[in-house]
Amino acid sequence: MQMTDSQRIEAPRQKVWEALNDAEVLKASIPGCEELIKHSETEMEAKVRLKVGPVKATFGGKVTLNDLDPPNGYTIDGEGSGGVAGFARGAAKVRLEEDGPEATILHYEVDAKIGGKLAQLGARLIDSTSKRLAGEFFAAFAEQVAPSGGNEEADAEPAAAAAGEETPPAAGEQKKAGWLGGLFGGGKKQDSGAEKSEEPAE
Repeated sequence: MQMTDSQRIEAPRQKVWEALNDAEVLKASIPGCEELIKHSETEMEAKVRLKVGPVKATFGGKVTLNDLDPPNGYTIDGEGSGGVAGFARGAAKVRLEEDGPEATILHYEVDAKIGGKLAQLGARLIDSTSKRLAGEFFAAFAEQVAPSGGNEEADAEPAAAAAGEETPPAAGEQKKAGWLGGLFGGGKKQDSGAEKSEEPAE
């Protein structure tokens, strides 16, 4: 599976670079991410609960950052396993390009391979799911780096509370997904326990 795309983020390149290396920001942006541990400046470990088509599982994965060129970009090498659900391994090249002093264009190229039940779902489903998740990841990531609304949103919350209205959840809480999650197969976190899931990986 190969995927190439870009996303414009309303934040300076240095700030975007720092966010790409921030475990908390990444955890908040990856779909179904239950845990993301940064062991060093170049090594992270993630636990992601996902569903792609009929396949559900908890994937454990390791990520290594290579070719670091701050604040221009890096290469991510990742490998994840979900037991009988399958596995995913691959790499993503990330490049940051300045678009004026207050905006950045993030370019990425993903080359990944999958196996097990995930591979049996077919290339069309895998490709469409990965592209959708990448878009959702960037929406959440951009909201983490450059929250929208500003003071107007902050002023609206107390006014709504005074009127007894419920304030809607932030965009970052509504959408979680991404290219990093794509390395593990990608998918939305499932809140319902109605369906049976695959046994989590050891």
